[in-house]
Amino acid sequence: MEVLGTLDIVIVGAGISGLSTAVGLHRLGIRSMVLESSDKLRATGFAFTTWFNAWKAMEALGVSQHVRDLHDLLQGWVVGHISPGNPSKEMLFPKSEEYESRCVQRKVLLEALADELPQGTIRFSSKVVHIELSGYYKMVHLSDGTILKTKVLVGCDGVKSVVGKWLGFKNPATTSRLAIRGLTHFPQGHGFGKKFFQFYGNGVRSGFIPCDHNTVYWFLTHTGIELDEETSPENIKEFVLNKIKDLPENIKSVVETTDLDSMVMSRLKYRPPWELLWANIAKDNVCVAGDALHPMTPDIGQGGCSAMEDGVILARCLGEAIKAKGETEDEGERYKRIEQGLKKYAGERKWRSIDLITTSYTVGFIQQSTGKWMNLLRDKFLSSFLSWLLLKKSHFDCGSLVPT
Repeated sequence: MEVLGTLDIVIVGAGISGLSTAVGLHRLGIRSMVLESSDKLRATGFAFTTWFNAWKAMEALGVSQHVRDLHDLLQGWVVGHISPGNPSKEMLFPKSEEYESRCVQRKVLLEALADELPQGTIRFSSKVVHIELSGYYKMVHLSDGTILKTKVLVGCDGVKSVVGKWLGFKNPATTSRLAIRGLTHFPQGHGFGKKFFQFYGNGVRSGFIPCDHNTVYWFLTHTGIELDEETSPENIKEFVLNKIKDLPENIKSVVETTDLDSMVMSRLKYRPPWELLWANIAKDNVCVAGDALHPMTPDIGQGGCSAMEDGVILARCLGEAIKAKGETEDEGERYKRIEQGLKKYAGERKWRSIDLITTSYTVGFIQQSTGKWMNLLRDKFLSSFLSWLLLKKSHFDCGSLVPT
């Protein structure tokens, strides 16, 4: 087995949280290695809606302007019932940075973050299979037999996190809801303008969001057992079209035009929030971030946004701990500083994570309810409140990379 030299920081997973953390550390002059099990950057889910908190994180990381230039600023949203005969409601966003929202393609964001890192930072085809204690270090075993010795280990490896399991996390809970996502390209332009269209009812929630003049991201979440992971792409597409059959023709054309290889389907998962009350978000010189920490349902659009928050705050806490070293400190003192830095990060992220997971699950339950009285309550009174709640949870500033 090949044992590489001692590394300062190993980050498992080159997703949004992993790359955000690596870029944040790089901005502070701290080198890390990012391990990615795939042979290239993966952009599962195609796109996601970014809100105020995401733009604050991107500004801290130095990638906001590049990402802004490639995506349209959304002007507001249109919310309606998925069945005919119910008028839609339109809400325009105030022209303020607190309401900045764009639908960002994951591939664009990941590439923007990766381009900020020194050559060789990301090690592809590197699947972690085992973590071993070795004094003040962690030995990270890869599937190809390589062993990495590191002073700090950060798990950004998603809902099936190997690092999370080492910390004692259970597998996320699986809901009864399926999410189908797609990305559609219109060479001549989509003609939707710059608004987020959302429709709900009959156990379904769907959305259609322009990324730019030519690209529309769409999703549909559904409670039911008609589909499973073995369903063919053709049948998935037919299923979606049947669920949105009463929507306007231009909306349905988005799904009709989608290539079969530009759709994905997955069962929605989340971390029960009470688990985070006593969980080890950080232990020794190990911690987790992103979906490894707080997988949540997509109902308030905060999965990717909060992953970038994690990256900035984790980089700041680690940077503060690493740069505070004394002239004559030993390995034990350095280890204790890193442990305290990670505990500070965990303290900052615990309640924010609990809040987002709980709110997202609750909003999804209300929006997809099929009960008569819940539907009446939602349609008549709660739709505006739910929109306000979504915006309220996004009004969070993770701060800069340097402590103030």
